[in-house]
Amino acid sequence: MSDRIAGRTALVTGAGNGLGRAIALLLAARGARVILTGRHRDKLEAVAAELATPGVVAPADTAAPSSVAALAGDLAAEDVSILVNNAGIAGPVAPLWEVGPDDWDEVFAVNVRGVYLMCRAFLPPMLTAGRGDIVNVASVSGKRPLARRTPYTASKMAVIGLTTTLAHEVGPLGVSVNTLSPGPVEGPRMSRNFALEAARTGTTPAEAEAAFVSRAALQRMVTEEEVALATAAMLNMPGLCGADIDLSAGMIAR
Repeated sequence: MSDRIAGRTALVTGAGNGLGRAIALLLAARGARVILTGRHRDKLEAVAAELATPGVVAPADTAAPSSVAALAGDLAAEDVSILVNNAGIAGPVAPLWEVGPDDWDEVFAVNVRGVYLMCRAFLPPMLTAGRGDIVNVASVSGKRPLARRTPYTASKMAVIGLTTTLAHEVGPLGVSVNTLSPGPVEGPRMSRNFALEAARTGTTPAEAEAAFVSRAALQRMVTEEEVALATAAMLNMPGLCGADIDLSAGMIAR
């Protein structure tokens, strides 16, 4: 089967670091023209310098309607046929009754409203062309308990629901919409979590990590590069629509 990425224009949100950076690098390596968006131009430019093919730096706040509208206007001449909604925040770590409304609203603004606004802005040209692919990055945490993280888990479940319904709205018109739900990803965020857990339990960070990954069939976390590979694989599956793909190394909740 031929690669369905090469020669297309892909817009990746939250592209300045982490998963967004890894996804952007891989799509460029597969021959896509990649548009990098996020709130920090300097980070986007650093990633653009790493791309295998020339990219476009287009800063925007995907949670702000005016910023997304301006982004769509700036990119009106681009044939964006791949949209990867990756931008997201972790939000507060606290029991629900200690989470303030402003913190709750911020998580939903970035993690859910941002996906809605980007789809709303960039779907019409795809529908006119009769083709396109959208991958919304959610999380396995949207479907499994994660104590003290209610805003985050609720927001990620909302993304899955948005994706499922949107897929049935636009699938008949030639656009595929799917969710990728990573499990815990190796990196600084998880390292901080292990340090906090070690301090709470009187163990070492290494012991905290070992206890955590013991819940996974592969006895490890996934990597940013694996999430990028999964994104590319989904884009190369023309029959995939309305799906929610777990990539968690077989992580289970208990």
